[in-house]
Amino acid sequence: MLFLLLSPLPAVAVGPDAIQVSLAPSRASAAVPAAATLTVRARRCLTVMSLGVAVRDERGTNLDFPGAAHQVRICPSGLTVTTGKRAFEAGSYIEFGYYQDRTGYHELGARMLTITPPTQEVGHSPAAGKNLVFNEDFGSAIAWGDRWQGRRTSAYRYGSHNPDDAKLDWLASSAVTVSGGTATFTARRSQRDLENGRRAWDTGMLTTEGTAQGFQARTGDYMETRVKLPTQQGAWPALWTWKDGNGEVDTFEYHPDHASLLELTNHVRPAGYYYTNAHAIAPGRWVTIGVHYGATCNDWYVNGAKVFSDHTGVGDDWSAYLILNLSVDAGEYHAAPRDREPIAFSAAYVRVWR
Repeated sequence: MLFLLLSPLPAVAVGPDAIQVSLAPSRASAAVPAAATLTVRARRCLTVMSLGVAVRDERGTNLDFPGAAHQVRICPSGLTVTTGKRAFEAGSYIEFGYYQDRTGYHELGARMLTITPPTQEVGHSPAAGKNLVFNEDFGSAIAWGDRWQGRRTSAYRYGSHNPDDAKLDWLASSAVTVSGGTATFTARRSQRDLENGRRAWDTGMLTTEGTAQGFQARTGDYMETRVKLPTQQGAWPALWTWKDGNGEVDTFEYHPDHASLLELTNHVRPAGYYYTNAHAIAPGRWVTIGVHYGATCNDWYVNGAKVFSDHTGVGDDWSAYLILNLSVDAGEYHAAPRDREPIAFSAAYVRVWR
């Protein structure tokens, strides 16, 4: 969103040609995605290629706000830009405006951005007042074809395997076994190669897509799972939804190379949060994770505590199939398997209340 200010403003910080007048926010919650607002002016009118707000963490990594303005004109009367929203982990960051011209990027005035931890609401179950409409407690053999299938998904380009998205997956229903009320997903190095030349891993997926029941989660539902996080590098377990090339909401994704972090993401109306909690999240630990699908806001829960609200939601008419699976990292964004030893991941249940 862009709008012009009608009167000159006092300067706060100076770049080569533009002057930063104000920058907000200085404080936000890790549970709520925030937008940044930057006001600038120039001594004489100039057009810049891009104008936006950047954030730098303590390691020096830039985590910019999305939605920089492009090909904008800055004049002495002033200009204000508002970025898109994003969430940050709790902590302290350096926040600054920037612009790009033909000579490169120029940083404007810097300030501290403090992100506070989310307030964890405990005691009110998101399932309260709802009916249990889907309950897989793995108390018996997998109901292949009726409730679940594990050989194909429309989320993978080739149905049974997926060289995309930095995955090594080749689906095999034999990779999911049940014993003692627990489903175990086991990934093993395959004898087959993917189209990109990488050696695949035979691994497990449970999806309601293409089954007799064809169960789909929909707006207003609350879905929850209890899982034992894997310990081996290269493991990439997730509970997510998918339909018709879209509909993806990730209840969670996990990578052992980020041992205390869960990725919680809404791809329908983009928003996400890296939830970090060394006391609750660790390789080999059991954890309960759920998400309530709201029309205008999705809420994520970890061990009964609300940890993130995206304030975007999925809309009134959203619905999608369930997917619980163990992917294998190709090593582009997270660590690939260190050796050829099997990789394991376990789940105690998947439940949906409506």
